[in-house]
Amino acid sequence: MAFARAVRRPIGVFYYSASGRFSSGNEYSTVASKFETLSQYKSSSVLLGYTSPVPGFGKFLRSFSSVSSTVTDQMNLIKQLRERTSAPIKDVKASLVECNWDIDAAQKDLRKRGKVLASKKSSRTAAEGTLAVAQNEGKVAVIELNCETDFVARNEIFQYLALAMAKHALLIENSSQQVSGVFPFGPELFEELKLNLDHPKVNGETTVTNAVTEVAAIMGENVKFRRGFLLSKSSTGVLSAYLHTSLQPGLGRIAGIVSLEVEGENTQLEALQRVGSELAMHVVAAKPLFLSKDLVSSEAIANEREILKSQAESTGKSQMAIEKIVEGRLRKYFEEVALMEQKFIVNDSINIKTLVDNLSKEVGSPVKVANFLRVEVGEGIQRLEASDDEPVAQTA
Repeated sequence: MAFARAVRRPIGVFYYSASGRFSSGNEYSTVASKFETLSQYKSSSVLLGYTSPVPGFGKFLRSFSSVSSTVTDQMNLIKQLRERTSAPIKDVKASLVECNWDIDAAQKDLRKRGKVLASKKSSRTAAEGTLAVAQNEGKVAVIELNCETDFVARNEIFQYLALAMAKHALLIENSSQQVSGVFPFGPELFEELKLNLDHPKVNGETTVTNAVTEVAAIMGENVKFRRGFLLSKSSTGVLSAYLHTSLQPGLGRIAGIVSLEVEGENTQLEALQRVGSELAMHVVAAKPLFLSKDLVSSEAIANEREILKSQAESTGKSQMAIEKIVEGRLRKYFEEVALMEQKFIVNDSINIKTLVDNLSKEVGSPVKVANFLRVEVGEGIQRLEASDDEPVAQTA
């Protein structure tokens, strides 16, 4: 008898405790484990000869089994919708409840919720992100897709969209009518173009704007296309691209692109591509602002001259000495900002002009650097917020 009372007491306590907790509909994640525990209690009581240790216990188990089955189905629906959309579990459950656990209707509801959420977050600063580069025989396209955090920038859905946008940018026609050169474009030209996406989370034909909004809803951050660039080459030219801090092929935080042109037909493409790749890497590291000193703007020279003169005058030297100091430092300035005057990062005993001259001798035809482009994720965004001026990438 003492043993029977010891068995009845924990079962009774557990029965009333469990029935009170589960009648509210909460604690879904622990339902299965508690049901298993109850079943074990029932089995042990039957073996001991107590088929109904608590009045109504069998009826409770049957109703509990029904609740457990329903909860399991609901958990499966939450899991499936989460896999389809990558939306937060809280939002997934809310949409399913709102749509009476219809998974297709809930998916549509999540997309609507996401667009509203993305719209609310569109004013937040998005200075992180990635550059995506795509290239074909005659063009290189670079696009910058921004987000708020580096965590999202490393998300494979975000990266997939960036690469898809870069590949599609190759289809843009260069409206500047230049045979070769740098053609910048912004959201107004690109956002209404159609993308054909093939990803489990974002797929089908849609506009760039809608694709960006959908990814923003999935990520829970402000995501936006900021800018893009197209570089074209002549029929006798070579385009070379280098991506720094590359997350995967075609993606990175800093891009350097160089266009080389050679006179006449030349079959030594290997040498041109080798030097082109080295120059693209140099552009990323050395940050040139102009192609040559002849192309340095008069405004930039005047500003630099004024600064240098003010520094030299503080030494108290004669006017003639001051002029010599200014001219000497101005030559140093050209070596810093003009690509052709810079020391080559791979071999600092020569400058870029000498490197290109040596390449011309190697291939047997005159070679020149036609254009270059350097773009970095987030550059100028804080200045943009302060002055409303769009930053200009370093191009020539």
